Amino acid sequence: MPDSAKKRPASAGRGDVRPARTGTPGLHAAGGVEPTREAVLEALKQANVHFLRLQFCDVMGIIKNVEVPQGQFEKALAGEVMFDGSAIEGFVRIEESDMRLQPDLNTFAVFPWVASGKGVARLICDVHTADGRPFAGDPRWVLRRQIEQAERLGFRLEAGVEAEFFLFQRREDGSPTVFTPDAGGYFDLTPVDVGEVVRRDIVSALDALGFDVETAHHEVAPGQHEIDFRHEDVLTTADRLTTFKFVVRSIAAQHGLHATFMPKPINGQAGSGLHTHQALYRGEENAFYDPSDPEEMSAVLRHYVGGLLRHARSFTAVTNPLVNSYKRLVSGYEAPVNVAWSQQNRSPLIRVPGRQGAQTRVEVRLPDPSANPYLALAVQLAAGLDGIRRKVEPPEPVNKDIQELSVRERRRHRIQQLPRDLGEALDQLRRSAFMREVLGDHVFQQVLNAG
Repeated sequence: MPDSAKKRPASAGRGDVRPARTGTPGLHAAGGVEPTREAVLEALKQANVHFLRLQFCDVMGIIKNVEVPQGQFEKALAGEVMFDGSAIEGFVRIEESDMRLQPDLNTFAVFPWVASGKGVARLICDVHTADGRPFAGDPRWVLRRQIEQAERLGFRLEAGVEAEFFLFQRREDGSPTVFTPDAGGYFDLTPVDVGEVVRRDIVSALDALGFDVETAHHEVAPGQHEIDFRHEDVLTTADRLTTFKFVVRSIAAQHGLHATFMPKPINGQAGSGLHTHQALYRGEENAFYDPSDPEEMSAVLRHYVGGLLRHARSFTAVTNPLVNSYKRLVSGYEAPVNVAWSQQNRSPLIRVPGRQGAQTRVEVRLPDPSANPYLALAVQLAAGLDGIRRKVEPPEPVNKDIQELSVRERRRHRIQQLPRDLGEALDQLRRSAFMREVLGDHVFQQVLNAG
């Protein structure tokens, strides 16, 4: 989570395919009050929007949508658009198929590209049953439940991510290859990073959609990139991650490239992570920060870390859901393989950057970008809150490279290994009554089935 006190960097350069703004990217009423339907309808009119996408996610995090034309905008905003839930993998049986899309008006945005002069906007929706109840299989609802649990304890979670992806060339028939358009490395620039033009256009599109992008750069592997956007409340961050993936793929396609969020697309090269930065707040105060502590870490932070470590092996199947995910979680790279935490090095699962003052945070280095953002954030928040409730004390931080520790030292630090493959991760999840409760029976079973 970048330092919120830092000024936003100067605007990135513009590429040749600079998306044009088509209208107000979003509506944010004063005091955090949700905009009215009338305000959204007026914004749709002012932006010359002809089509409205009602967007939601399936259990695997794949974006779905129902698109309606202008004549159906009022009906859509009233939550009266129905769809066949049995057609969505992991949702409902055919005899329970009628589902309702309830738009979150805070998520209104106009896409920054126009087809034939007819604007397209979107609203992210909660999925409800036909009688108006929240659908237990909706990943967004799973995260909402954990947000409510945090509120009961007096906390609000803010989260930010380091989102990594690869750009690959396409063949003449449009099919993707594993050939990268550049030979760049960490922080490289033109001429070795020819992907920077695409990256700039992605940043421009995100900016037009209301994102506060803080940094964008080439990552370690050829064709690998990272874009970081400012931390927000955890639901907004999950929403933005789903939008981010859609934008990256769309802009890459405009350049004739294929974007992938596969964790380890090239053997022998660094994989893509989704490092998640987290901080709990009480009102406007960071509950992780304690100026009286020698390390400036509060008991709340230590217990939150304790909960994350306690449940890490059981939630890995959610944060790292593919067979390919475990090709990233191997020794020799920066991805974690051990259940441990540190203040000084990047080899453990959790890093707490030292002496950040009011910006004190926890960085979880385990997740990868193939995860469903809502479920991945929900299980991490739930694990941390469980640590706070139970006052789980973490073991001593490991402030040197874990690979160099002896067997005796690993035992002293109570270091376990993360699951080595998806099968082991699913076994750990299956045994966890706590994760079943967090995800709910429906999503829990669907995650197991999908693996």
